[in-house]
Amino acid sequence: MTTAWFTLLCAKCQHTIAEGMPDTCPNCGGGYLTPKYEFDGALDWPAALRDRPRTMWRYRELLPLKDDANIVSMGEGGTPLIRSENLGAMLGLKHLYLKDERQGPTGSFKDRQAALAISALKEHGQKELVVASTGNVAIAYSAYAARARIKLWVFTISSIPPEKMREVTLYGTELIKVTGTYDQAKQVAARFAQVKGLPLDQGLRSIAARESMKTIAFEIAEQLGEIYGPSTSGRPWRTPDWYFQAVSGGLGPVGVVEGFRQLDSLGLSDGVPRLGLVQSTGCDPMVRAFDAGQEEAPPFLNPSTRIATVATDVPGMAYLLLRREVLDHDGAFVSATDEEAYQALKTVAQLDGVSVEPATALAFAGLFKLVRQRRISPEQIVVVNVSGHTFPVEKHILGDNLVHDVDLTDAAKTRIPHEGLLSALEAVDRRVQRVVVIEDDPGASQLMARILRAHGVSEVFEARDGQEGIAMVYEKRPDLIVLDLMMPNVDGFGVLDRLKADAQFREVPVVVVTAKDLTAAERTRLAGQVDSLLQKGNFIDEAMLETLLSEKLG
Repeated sequence: MTTAWFTLLCAKCQHTIAEGMPDTCPNCGGGYLTPKYEFDGALDWPAALRDRPRTMWRYRELLPLKDDANIVSMGEGGTPLIRSENLGAMLGLKHLYLKDERQGPTGSFKDRQAALAISALKEHGQKELVVASTGNVAIAYSAYAARARIKLWVFTISSIPPEKMREVTLYGTELIKVTGTYDQAKQVAARFAQVKGLPLDQGLRSIAARESMKTIAFEIAEQLGEIYGPSTSGRPWRTPDWYFQAVSGGLGPVGVVEGFRQLDSLGLSDGVPRLGLVQSTGCDPMVRAFDAGQEEAPPFLNPSTRIATVATDVPGMAYLLLRREVLDHDGAFVSATDEEAYQALKTVAQLDGVSVEPATALAFAGLFKLVRQRRISPEQIVVVNVSGHTFPVEKHILGDNLVHDVDLTDAAKTRIPHEGLLSALEAVDRRVQRVVVIEDDPGASQLMARILRAHGVSEVFEARDGQEGIAMVYEKRPDLIVLDLMMPNVDGFGVLDRLKADAQFREVPVVVVTAKDLTAAERTRLAGQVDSLLQKGNFIDEAMLETLLSEKLG
């Protein structure tokens, strides 16, 4: 391993600090210190990484810890980059990936932060720490503090799900609930640390916390390099076009961008990704400030979101840093409602089998919006930070009626009349029972068929081009046709012309799905021939399914 060491540089006065890891600059009092790494030779990545374990510590040379003996680790990092097949197909994104941070020791990307922060604390001989948190930080720090035998004091807000609070206390952490905003909880934590003479985790200003987030960027770039090979400029790793994350305090994306910037300076990947930064409309001070063209984000008064883990009402300096990145690289700040997040949560689980926490669901809801706005093209590589699990909110999302009871005992059979069973079946049965999907993209076609069957359609037939589709319609005589416009041989317009000219198929409803930006003439040509026009990339949600299966057939 290349021997590395670091000094700290004050962003305010450029003063260099060679020893220790202070919270503020001893020269000017500035609170934003950045490590500067030096090596005894060239940094021999990626060759040196081949035989190292897949954890965040494989990037040891660029992490601010001086002695490996102080590392407190439970295997954090090295999380998979999962390609989204189904959701990607429905969004029209060919390269959509989920950075699955749920697979960390406590189920969130905050495990990286806790591992490095607690290791640094151990290196400096500290035995206690004070932290303010809305959830995941508290859980991760609690686990790692317990492992390092460090006493932890956590200050949180009363709206945090009780399941998260119980997990925090399970590790032996002293948990103090503050009835008020998250900013008020942070103020109480700071006063407590000052009175007790204890170190306080500084969030974005914490060097260890910020630097740990770089490892997410390192892993993504290395993994994309393994998937796609060297970049067009010949660099071994790859930078995605977009990186999506829900933001509260903003620590995560600030560190991730710094990681990509370091890789670029080392010649390992190209530049930084566009940021898709998503907040809840119930507490979105960064989004509002950005939309208003403000350089600073005013406090958000009276947050109303149920997603308490992102309810940071005072963004602080993170907004200044992230705003610059979004402006420089054409990224986006976007907000989504709690309801949109919960719907996205169910969508991701049902399409890709990935269960996430509501904060992560916000990131997906923001992604859906930017896809609808055509901000993201089908060929771009998109990575979403996926963290947490649904269990604290499952009842809120799903309600109480989670299962259907079927009693097969003899007594139950005798009490239920035969016609009652028929009535129950009729309630589920829809008039649309046979659908032909004419779509040349196998992934999109198969997923459409899967969704239609899941919503009660008994027979779904798939054709790969217009000519095959016409023959299948004549053979199967469907109740509904789902038609792509852009196909080889006979395109969707040709299919429509042929079927609408035949009296026996003239009244069969047709739903057109297309990625094409239609001209006025093409729209006029479709008018009166189709029952619905859906743009590929507009996510197929429950409302659209209702359109497919009922409203357009009334």
